[in-house]
Amino acid sequence: MLSTSPRTPRLAALLLAGGLLSGCAGPLSAGPASSPGASGAAASPAPSCDPAPLAARAAAVLVVGIPGVTTADDPLGQAVVDLGVGGLFLSEPNVESAEQVKALVDGLRARAGRPLLVSTDEESGRVAVTREIVGAGPSPRRMARQMTSAQVRELAAGIGRQLIEVGVDLDLAPLLDLDDGPYSGIIGDRSFSADPAVATEYGLAFSAGLVDAGVTPTVKHFPGQGRSTTDTHAEAAVVDAPLEDLRGTDLLPFQAAIDAGAPVVMLNHLGYAALDPDLPASLSPKAYALLRDMGFEGVAMTDSLGMGAVNLRWDFPEAAVRAIEAGADSALATDGNQAVRMRDALVAAVESGRLPEERLSEAAARVTALAGGDARAMSCLDVALPALSVPATPSAGTPSAAPTPSG
Repeated sequence: MLSTSPRTPRLAALLLAGGLLSGCAGPLSAGPASSPGASGAAASPAPSCDPAPLAARAAAVLVVGIPGVTTADDPLGQAVVDLGVGGLFLSEPNVESAEQVKALVDGLRARAGRPLLVSTDEESGRVAVTREIVGAGPSPRRMARQMTSAQVRELAAGIGRQLIEVGVDLDLAPLLDLDDGPYSGIIGDRSFSADPAVATEYGLAFSAGLVDAGVTPTVKHFPGQGRSTTDTHAEAAVVDAPLEDLRGTDLLPFQAAIDAGAPVVMLNHLGYAALDPDLPASLSPKAYALLRDMGFEGVAMTDSLGMGAVNLRWDFPEAAVRAIEAGADSALATDGNQAVRMRDALVAAVESGRLPEERLSEAAARVTALAGGDARAMSCLDVALPALSVPATPSAGTPSAAPTPSG
């Protein structure tokens, strides 16, 4: 198993002095682990318990987009809900107004008749799927340069309150990637800072604001995407940094978020020479092992499997199997038209012996618990996900630098 180094003195001092961390969350669950790099997260099934059918567990690990869907009577939206997916992802074409999104989400949840995650990508700044609802906001880089962390927490809480009102309960934000390059870069001004301490302070503040409003944050893109200038939407790339360099920089904000009880971590599609240079982190057993060894006991989610760094090598069904096999709990695909094929591939992988059924059950239990469902009814496993705890610190944080035109 891989391990992480202690935080830098500056980062530790900032967190302790600012009171941003309250200690680790409790264990996810008890019992044997079944995935590569897992942390003992799945409880032993009760002898008399019957899990949900294999196909239901396979569908439960999928979070899928519904491209072009704006109403609850659209066939695609109904089809993926009827399939039993664990969650939906809303992108720009799904968002016309607050009233329309609420009707869409309410209608699909009513059809589902079960807890259903509804996610979106609202980072503020240039990645803001729900801008039509929450309004335009500053980039994370500008937040860190112009605002205190307490102000960022309140800004994120305001975003969260508007998301909750329309039924969105999972935000695929914030970024904990480190970058101070051109604002228009792949990460660029989506990053709070290249300084691990600043990125940690503001990333946790944004996360806490979402939690204050009842929205679950997703910290991304583990194990850090700021070192690469390659757009993984289009192609693959490898980060050559040694693991010790990653431990001393890129991994620090993620370690702090894990220690604070982050419930969801998204893995990116870059390869890492220190882990699996031939596999993107999202499909790499070693990347998931590293994440679990850092103490993470929540839901590990892939970035969208339709991105070029993955999809040019593996189609959706194969990518989904590889992801869950490697240690992911949730496979994200922005095209719900692929959901049936992905579900069927996971079932076939279990039936052939390629994918351990225990690994799929563990993943389905975690995603079900995140949605607020009954993990035991799904997988005969008891699950207790970590909960983010970031005490309010009104006086903590000062803008990290004077704003620039590109911030």
